[in-house]
Amino acid sequence: MSFKSIVRELREMKDGIGNISRRGMESKHWRKRTRSHIAPDLAPSEPIQQGQWANLPPELLVDIIRRVEESETSWPARTVVVFCASVCKSWREITKEIVKTPQECGRLTFPISLKQPGPRDSPIQCFIKRDRATSTYRLYFGLTPSEDENDKLLLASKKVRKATSTDFVVSLVADDFSRASNTYVGKLRSNFLGTKFTIYDSQIPNDAAVQLNSRSSRRFHAKQVSPRVPACNYSVATISYELNVLRTRGPRRMHCAMQFIPVSSIQEGGTAPTPTSFPHSFDEKHSPSPTSKGKEPVTDFSSPSLAASPMSVPLSKDPLILKNKAPRWHEQLQCWCLNFKGRVTVASVKNFQLVAAVDPSHNVSAAEQEKVILQFGKIGKDIFTMDYRYPLSAFQAFAICLSSFDTKPACE
Repeated sequence: MSFKSIVRELREMKDGIGNISRRGMESKHWRKRTRSHIAPDLAPSEPIQQGQWANLPPELLVDIIRRVEESETSWPARTVVVFCASVCKSWREITKEIVKTPQECGRLTFPISLKQPGPRDSPIQCFIKRDRATSTYRLYFGLTPSEDENDKLLLASKKVRKATSTDFVVSLVADDFSRASNTYVGKLRSNFLGTKFTIYDSQIPNDAAVQLNSRSSRRFHAKQVSPRVPACNYSVATISYELNVLRTRGPRRMHCAMQFIPVSSIQEGGTAPTPTSFPHSFDEKHSPSPTSKGKEPVTDFSSPSLAASPMSVPLSKDPLILKNKAPRWHEQLQCWCLNFKGRVTVASVKNFQLVAAVDPSHNVSAAEQEKVILQFGKIGKDIFTMDYRYPLSAFQAFAICLSSFDTKPACE
């Protein structure tokens, strides 16, 4: 059943329900008039104003939304599922219960899906477009760019150069990279040499930790201080590139320490942090406080000085460490090669594949150790592919790939 036919049936049902409700209101009004002759001091109560879809039976609503969610599997047709959640509160609650996480269904639906881990079995395939003129990078969902430019934008980033570092600010939209915006997702910051990077998230990946911090450590509500500025940036991962002057050691070598993802997450039955909602509402229309402009609180949970702080959150005892998969030397081509399974077609120093670096004491199978969690490579001028899977999220994978775009004089 198409969505248009479903909407048509809903309209017919709404008209029928409206006729029934009007007849009910007329009879109720008649009863109130008869009572007014007996007790004139009792004023009739006004009817409660409700939305036009509020009277839809819940059982029918669940069946309709489930059919729509199962039929629309890819973008842009999947926007219908988002439209269902935008009808009213009852539709939104039922849609949130029916739509599963990317780990369970392999689909990206709501913005919070970009903070949730990808599927275990097959990776989610995306591509990145680079705009050199504006120093912006856009992450799209899909195999390759479409000709009509009707691609689904997932995330966007803008490169901001500073005196001692470089920031890649990540946003949900491509025209607003302000940290005071409610579309701000996080950022990537490099050191002076471009060999070390830190990924900052606008929220802690663990919902329980967010609730704990909001209850125990805030004397004032966030809206009282600055309505749209995120409370702070949480350091969730670090990326390190080995020094490689003049490429004497071969291709780039990198390590990623995911501070909130335990190494047990890649084992069978293991779990990774999965947030269910953003800490701030996207419907707020407040303006930032003037006193907070330019100030950006940052919380680094890896610092020993914050171990006893009420804002600190227990990190994973054994965090997941990712390393780039070692390429092999091709004698005929006289270059280093990796098997990207057709997803990368242009040789570049930026191309890489990340696998788990696991200690033998963790009892992780050899198949899991060889499984590519994130791969990134070039397919054309300023166009790159990005494929990620569990336990990384789209935001974490995008931030790791952004580190490859920064200039690294000590690693080239």
